[in-house]
Amino acid sequence: MASQEITSKNLFSVSAAPVWHCGRTVRSTMLHSLLALLPAAIMAVYRYGYDAIAVIAWAGLAAVVTEFLMEKWMERESTADDFTALFDGVVFAFLLPSTAPIWLVVIGSSLTIVLGRMVFGGFGGSPICAPAVGWAIMTVSWPEFMDLNAMLLNWDLVEPLSDLKYFGVEAITDISYTSLLFGQNLGALGASQVLLIAVGGIYLLATRQLRWFIPISFLAGVYLTGLIYNIIDPTLYASPLFHLLSGGTMLAAFFLMPYPSSSPTWKLPMLLFGFLGGALLIIIRTYGIYPDGTCFAVLLINLCTPLIDLIQPKPFGGR
Repeated sequence: MASQEITSKNLFSVSAAPVWHCGRTVRSTMLHSLLALLPAAIMAVYRYGYDAIAVIAWAGLAAVVTEFLMEKWMERESTADDFTALFDGVVFAFLLPSTAPIWLVVIGSSLTIVLGRMVFGGFGGSPICAPAVGWAIMTVSWPEFMDLNAMLLNWDLVEPLSDLKYFGVEAITDISYTSLLFGQNLGALGASQVLLIAVGGIYLLATRQLRWFIPISFLAGVYLTGLIYNIIDPTLYASPLFHLLSGGTMLAAFFLMPYPSSSPTWKLPMLLFGFLGGALLIIIRTYGIYPDGTCFAVLLINLCTPLIDLIQPKPFGGR
């Protein structure tokens, strides 16, 4: 009788392990990230006018709609309300010329979501940075529409990296670091707003939405590699500070390189990942056919993430 009573009772209860939640969510992180991009977006609108609004709006809309349709087709619950697709769309827009045609913006933003995320299962599963994928596909497929000089002929300014690539160091001697910092030269819509991108990155660091390991090591990799080339021949290679303040360097440091699913998780791997990514950026700019190889550097180092992430601390008690 006693044994029947014991067996009739629940001897074990199954429940989740006790977890102390830090309070951060994907949605809150994306909201902070979008807020960090807002100053640069406002300055882009100020400099380029309605064209900048159209590019950012269409890129964000196309990304959200594409994600919704793909999740509908895959019979999955919609995650549009976590703003990850909107963030990817806006970052992709920041890499485009402000006068990019709408069809190119829509196609590129859609491919950012489809090929950069959904084929790997969605946000959190992609081994590569989604906005960099969209930019790379558009650059290879329609280079004439991604050429900053060709698309921004209405502005009587120069694109620093193109001048360096095609005319050498002498062509950029009149370009001041101040003008690079304040985005007073031709460049991608948002990536050229160097100071405000850096301010947004510092905001993410201050609010602990972003750890410093990858951004700082990436900038260190850019600076040190650029310095080595500059020491070898200053008449052939630009100064490291020029590389830090030109192109998409700052955008990559704070928004592309630390892309959640494509970057390492341990401290030492993050430092190595960032430094090698910065070195790759200088190497691609020096020997590659594209003036600014930021996204290519990001994608190449993303492919090394699984290998770099093997560098892990030993578990407690392990040999």
